[in-house]
This record gives sequence, structure tokens and C-alpha cells, in this order.
Amino acid sequence: MRYESIPSSLFIENRNRFSTKMNPNSIAVLVSNDVMPNNADDVIGFAQNNDLFYLSGIDQDETILVLFPDAYKEENRTILFVKEVSEHTKLWDGDFLTKEEVTAISGVKNVKWVHEFEKTLQLFAFEADAFYLGHNEHIKRVTSEMTTRQDRMIQWCKEKYPLHQYDRVAKITRELRPIKSEEEVALIKKAVGISIKGFKGLLSAVKPNINEYELEAELIYEVIKNGATRHAFKPIIAAGKNACALHYNSNDAKCNDGDMILVDFGVCYANYNSDTTRCVPANGVFSPRQREVYSSVLHCLKEGSKLLKPGIKHSDYEKQMAALIEKELIKLGLITNEDIANQNPDYPAYKKYFMHGTAHHLGLDVHDLGLYSRTLEKGMVLTCEPGIYILEEGIGCRLENDYLLTADGNINLSEALPIEIEDIETLIKNK
Repeated sequence: MRYESIPSSLFIENRNRFSTKMNPNSIAVLVSNDVMPNNADDVIGFAQNNDLFYLSGIDQDETILVLFPDAYKEENRTILFVKEVSEHTKLWDGDFLTKEEVTAISGVKNVKWVHEFEKTLQLFAFEADAFYLGHNEHIKRVTSEMTTRQDRMIQWCKEKYPLHQYDRVAKITRELRPIKSEEEVALIKKAVGISIKGFKGLLSAVKPNINEYELEAELIYEVIKNGATRHAFKPIIAAGKNACALHYNSNDAKCNDGDMILVDFGVCYANYNSDTTRCVPANGVFSPRQREVYSSVLHCLKEGSKLLKPGIKHSDYEKQMAALIEKELIKLGLITNEDIANQNPDYPAYKKYFMHGTAHHLGLDVHDLGLYSRTLEKGMVLTCEPGIYILEEGIGCRLENDYLLTADGNINLSEALPIEIEDIETLIKNK
């Protein structure tokens, strides 16, 4: 793996907490993600099912975790199934994890080959009354027309054991995963630390007429060189009006002299992620109007992030953040008090220039598990990312940091990532 070993105690504790949430006499079955095909016999890089990783630490495809806390035999209470190592697989794909390595990583003593799964499960499934099965319950924008390994496991279990009761792994993991342990926070900090090096590397290449993808290349170089597992998501390098498209990432335009460039990127380290956004001037100096817009967004970030603390409802936080942005839009001459007085309540005036939420959970997923109806709590990690987008002026500005909630406030995990106008201009000037 590209990351340092994680103590197995993290995964043992995660399994213990998960098991206490299961209904009596139930079995949980979690499977790895698929290796996704590209074309012909080529494949896209593998990314693990994060619920499975959370409970096992195993970062390998064709893996199955079975939890049966009430099993009569203790060895059947936790079993990991992994693909078998052979001379053939070593020749073509290199080494897979041995059983001993799986135990060292996960703390699971009972490790079997994946081809033993069906027979093994059948031996004790009828002692149980219910199954917990995993499924991607996030917005189906990407997977709506796909059949995943999780989908196939659900179908197989229901065909094999049609009279058992069924429940959802996500009901438990969405409760547990938002609260980060010390080990998890340390991994997120590691991802943020690599982000800082990546951003400074990108700044060293900023100049007029450079292509967006050239800056992306500088970012990729620094991020991978400094130990990232991969990008958390495809970076957004958006110059000028491109920054007004929220999910722009074609990164194929030229950064013209006078453009402001929005850089939204994340680092994945040991499957834990950072997510940060900065804006920089292509020619090294913010124009007066860019300074105005940037300063307004930075003000909203500094004031809005103070709201991220235990006890606040997510909806209340977003309302207060919207109010901060609204005031700045008036100062910038983009909306008026009259616009606000006559606005459609279902589409407030500020939404012309600010149209997205400003905080999401961060962890194993960039948009990590967590119900937005849940009051914020100590140990959660969230982003804060206000923005102002003025298409008619070709200016899009978003600034984003990552925050760990503490008992009485929060800690800015990305504080060392340059954000002040003077610091960014100086770093570009002195490259």
C-alpha cells in the first residue's frame, strides 16, 4: 500500500461498535467494490468499499467481511474472506494479501479464501434470523444504471435465504462514521498535509497563458510524490468564467492574463480524504474587483466557520451562512435590498450568485456519511466552502477549509494552506 500501516485496533473497535448496534441473532455481510473495466482488457484503478474498509482495513478487491456477534462458535463471529494467493496470480498481478497479513491489518483471526464463502455462510446462516447488507445509499447520480457487487450480493442472499429478515448496513455506519476517532483524524490531517504541498507546487507554476491541465499536472506531481494514495476526486482547475460551473473539471482551457483561477482538489491518503479550495490570479496579482469578491468570500469563510460547533443544526448553519453571503452580495453591488424585499421565497435573490450548500461531512468519502437532520457533534469533520459566482464578470470564487469539531468550537485542519491575498501573491511572486 502507498500508506503507512494503520493499527488494527482502529478496525477492531469499529467492528465492536458496529456489532453492538446490530439486532440480536443477525449476520452482517459486507463486500468489496468491483474492479471497474475501461476498454478491452484494461481496468480503472480500484477503490475500496468504504464501509468494508472502516470495519476491516482490507484494501483489496474480492473481499467479504461477515459479522455474526451471536454465533455459537466464537470463530464464526468475525470472518474475512480474501482472494487466494497462487503462483499464477503472483506472476500476472503481483502479491495479494496472505492470511497472516490480513489478520495483522484487520485483527480478524478467522481468514478464509473467498471461494469458501458460500459454503461457510450456509453452515451457520440458518442459526440467524436476519441479514444486514450493504448498499450505496448516496445520490444515484453515478450508479443509477449500474449493478454493483453489493447489488449482486443482495440478490444472491435473497434468493438463497428468502425467508430471513433484511436490514441495512448503512443505518449503522451512517450513525458511527460521522464521529471520527483520533486515528481517523490523524489520517485526514495527513491528507491535508499533502494538499498543502500540492497547492504550493501548483502556485510555483502559475503564470499567464498556461493551460489548466498544466496546473493540474503540477498538482498531481506534488500530490503523488508526497505519498497520496490518489486524488480524492478529479481536480477542478477553472480559469475565469469556467469557475462559475460548480463541477467543471475538463481543465482544458487557457488561463488568460487577468483571469482568477479556482483550484478545488482533495487528497486521498489511506482512504481518508481532504477537500480544499483556493483561488489564485493567473498573472500573480488580484485585480481590484477580484480582491473585492475574494475578500467577501474569505469573510464569509472566517465568520461562517465559527458556526461549525457542537449543538447547531445543519439547516440553521446553512441559513446563517446564506445570510452572510447575502450581505456581501449587497456590498458588491450584485443585489439590492429591494431585490430581497421582492424575492421569490423559493428562490431567494442571493441564489443567482450563490447556489450551493457550504458544509458536508468529510472522511472515508469526500461527501461522507451523515444525516443532515442530525445536530452537529464533537468529533465530526466538516468542510466550510462559501462562494460567489458572477458569470457576467467571468469571476467565480470559492474558498474551502476542513474543520474538526471540538467540545467548544472547531479546529481548522487546513489552516496552513495559504489563503490570505498577500500570502498567495507573495508565493507566486517568489516562486
